[in-house]
Amino acid sequence: METRIADMLKAQKGRHLSFHTPGHKRPGADITELSYSDNLASPCGVLAAAEKDVAEILGADRSFLLTDGSTSGVFSMIYALRLSGGRRLALPGFSHPSAFHALKALGVEPVPIDCEIAYGIPRQPETEAIERALKEADALFLTSPDYYGFFAPLAAAKALCEGEGKPLLLDGAHGGHLHFTKDHAGKFADLWVDGVHKSLPALTQGAVVSGKGAWVERLQQAVLYFRTTSPSYPILASVEYAIKYPRNVRLEGLAEEFKTRHGCVKNDDWTKILVPFGGRAEEAEHALEKKGIYPEFCDGNYLLFYLSPCTKLRELKILGKNLLKLPRGRVEKDAPCGAIPMYGERT
Repeated sequence: METRIADMLKAQKGRHLSFHTPGHKRPGADITELSYSDNLASPCGVLAAAEKDVAEILGADRSFLLTDGSTSGVFSMIYALRLSGGRRLALPGFSHPSAFHALKALGVEPVPIDCEIAYGIPRQPETEAIERALKEADALFLTSPDYYGFFAPLAAAKALCEGEGKPLLLDGAHGGHLHFTKDHAGKFADLWVDGVHKSLPALTQGAVVSGKGAWVERLQQAVLYFRTTSPSYPILASVEYAIKYPRNVRLEGLAEEFKTRHGCVKNDDWTKILVPFGGRAEEAEHALEKKGIYPEFCDGNYLLFYLSPCTKLRELKILGKNLLKLPRGRVEKDAPCGAIPMYGERT
């Protein structure tokens, strides 16, 4: 695997007297823009080459490495829409807070897409609901996969957007690992975010925002507004490494078998193991934490366990062994969602 940024950093080992930032003055990977390390704001060397590699893998005309998390990518996409004259954005109420913060900050009006909560889980919107909202908006924003491991109806959404001549923006903050598959955001969207650090071996805050066609120029302008001018080279190197990390097909299959064996919710994303506990969810969380097992979240009905290609098989077996010991309650059909506030509940 050729990792351009990491290889560049390794090549510079040796005598290095730092009269530049950062202030810890320790030689190593945590450097600033130097003669050999390129400049993320206007890359023409190793960073440009790394971004080109990433764009090819993700199916983009241009990709921008982010060290500020998917949030900066969401802001950049919505600002790119604003630059095109877009003023209204259709999106579900369970979209990430960064989307609503960006709308408010940038003066873009949300057009809510109707979606239901069933058994405590916000459901992806139906195609008909998307179509109704899109007619009142200038663009469509969907999250896929969502926090519970469900995919949006991307093929239908793409067809609707093409029919209306409007762009499709996708928040793939939880789907960076999908670039090997037909369900990746890059197969459908004009603009999209891959949240690499959530499901691939990258450092926290590592992400990528990508675009196609005429949207690339607007996205490039937008990224300059919302991406830091002091990027972390360890995070940059980890993002490139993670995007190039090989697929773990065996683990993917075992994860799906695990879900069936342990009575998990049938969802679309192999990395998200969603276990129903009903009213005993917090009890189960505390019991597991005593064993040193920490889920991604407990929403009062479910525990979500997040896998990645780096999850070890023995760790999955340990989780399964401990799940068998825990009593479960029942999740009612009209149970509230405890993890994600819907748009109307936001302050």
